[in-house]
Amino acid sequence: MIAVIKKDATRQQIDNLVNWFSKQGLTVNESQGDYCTVLGLIGDTSGVDIDLLQGLDIIETVTRITDSFKQVNKKFQPEATIVDIGGVKIGGGNFAVIAGPSSVESEEQIMMAAQMAKAGGANILQGGTFKSRTSPYDFQGLHEEGIKLLVQAGKSVNLPVVTEILSVEQLPLFDDVDALQIGARNMQNYELLKALGKSNKPVILKRGQSATIKELLMSAEYIMSEGNENIILCERGIRTYETYTKNTFDISAIPTLKELTHLPVIADPSQATGRANLVKKMAMAAVVAGSDGLEIDIHPNPEQAKSDAAQTITGATFNDVMDAVSKTRSIL
Repeated sequence: MIAVIKKDATRQQIDNLVNWFSKQGLTVNESQGDYCTVLGLIGDTSGVDIDLLQGLDIIETVTRITDSFKQVNKKFQPEATIVDIGGVKIGGGNFAVIAGPSSVESEEQIMMAAQMAKAGGANILQGGTFKSRTSPYDFQGLHEEGIKLLVQAGKSVNLPVVTEILSVEQLPLFDDVDALQIGARNMQNYELLKALGKSNKPVILKRGQSATIKELLMSAEYIMSEGNENIILCERGIRTYETYTKNTFDISAIPTLKELTHLPVIADPSQATGRANLVKKMAMAAVVAGSDGLEIDIHPNPEQAKSDAAQTITGATFNDVMDAVSKTRSIL
């Protein structure tokens, strides 16, 4: 349930109402807008008398949220959430680019990739350290050593870093990482989502391979329900009957999510198609669709990459992509 407070309501009146809601066993989320204050009520609101509330002088409107996702709902919080990753803001008009290799393979490789990311204009460095692979025989990452190398590379170019976490047990290993990523395979790993919800570390939540938009939002709800509001949603393509591309880029998901939630929404054009030659055009399309940022796979030698080589681009191509993205953003 949400209660919109009139602009001329005093702070004391609002506090009195919040205290009354609290005594009803409800948690209150207050959102300050330019023209009004919105109180989002969390809990069992079935006993709240809407007619009584609407009769109060300070109440503009009262609405029950029938959607199963509550706290991530734009009705619950009209103002866009801005997530800060190591000083880089995403959402609310702030655009950011995350770039780096799919996997951290060596100190030399991640250092070179970090320099490429920085030179191309990326704001955040990525690199996989624990890799979830379809085959048990594929490269699974450098684990703890990979985290150390990634953090070191980020510091060398003054960029915050993000990497994927696979399980709750790994959480203590990521203290020095600026943001954690939930990959497509773990989007519905609810114990992991709840554990990250108890942390205040920013989370990039990728859409599952066959997940609906509602399921993605419900996974975000798991994180937010535990107290962590620093969530970024990522559209990275879904599995369809098409086999020419690795995934099918659901470009419509970006504006749809922007209508439904206050959380930032970014796109991963690398995973979305699995084809390096499509990254530039898909990045531009994501910008036009309203994305708050991009996540792009880069590598000093893509043909030698130990994971996702087909979708990974060179530093020169990354520079070209960034130029195209900049020009696209300038005309919107």
